[in-house]
Amino acid sequence: MKNLVLVGFMGSGKTVVGKLVAERLGMHFMDMDDEVERREGRKISEVFAQDGESYFRRLERVLTQELASQTDWVIATGGGIVLDPRNLDDFRKTSVIIGFGIHVDTVLQRVGHQTHRPLLEGGDKHKRVQKLLAQREPLYRAAGEYIDTNDRTIDEVVNKVVAAYQKNP
Repeated sequence: MKNLVLVGFMGSGKTVVGKLVAERLGMHFMDMDDEVERREGRKISEVFAQDGESYFRRLERVLTQELASQTDWVIATGGGIVLDPRNLDDFRKTSVIIGFGIHVDTVLQRVGHQTHRPLLEGGDKHKRVQKLLAQREPLYRAAGEYIDTNDRTIDEVVNKVVAAYQKNP
């Protein structure tokens, strides 16, 4: 079976939904951020602080290439995976890609209080999220199928993801 790759901004539900979809479809699940942390032996916030975002993006790129050569995975990507077009190009070869949409206020409601989000550190979180979303949202929309997660329950999003995946064998 093809991989199912979920792309979207932090807090859009990629991990929660991805785990449930993998269970329903009998596939493996991976959260790419968790896997990077496992391989590095430290939190992503530490990777950003000690080595910078560009180093993190290189780690993410290597993992993308590995996963794109496999099948039967539901993959929750990091929110910035779409910044390097090669990542989506690689995933498209073996995967159905679904983008998740989310509004600024929903992001802040869901993850604004979390301290392990390096891209939310410093300054006005609302402006920061707004700026990042303005940059990334068109990339999430263009990645493949697109689901707005704002006013939907987890079960509704899971059902939409499963339906989108099953119509793209």
